[in-house]
Amino acid sequence: MDDHAALIELLGRYADVADLKQFTDLPGRVLTDPVTLDFSSVVEVPPMTLPLPQYVEILRGSFAPFTATHHAITGHVVEIDGDRATVHAHVRAEHWTPSGDRWLVVGFYDNEAVRTPRGWRLSRVKLTVAHQENQHLAPQAG
Repeated sequence: MDDHAALIELLGRYADVADLKQFTDLPGRVLTDPVTLDFSSVVEVPPMTLPLPQYVEILRGSFAPFTATHHAITGHVVEIDGDRATVHAHVRAEHWTPSGDRWLVVGFYDNEAVRTPRGWRLSRVKLTVAHQENQHLAPQAG
């Protein structure tokens, strides 16, 4: 697989972590340790760098209230510079509660990746929200 295809697949795996609730082995195949995260446009927390195990526990807790989620990531624009890359992509993320309510997030990912001995990994994930519906259903930060 060439680098461009590998980076697009990496974002698909990133979506699978939450959508398939694969919180054990998959995060290590997708993210660096530590990883830098910027979800400040969604929840009122500043960008942060966390050890991967800590971020995985945050993910597990954040997605626990939802019976299903679906992250459609499309329109990838990949730029590779040696062992570093950026991936800009569109995202539509839907999150359903047990009562059938849905929290919708539409926006863009601007991610950074690095080539490791085990393949490409996301080192920085940034989500910029363009639109939300039912934001009150979002997990509350800390």
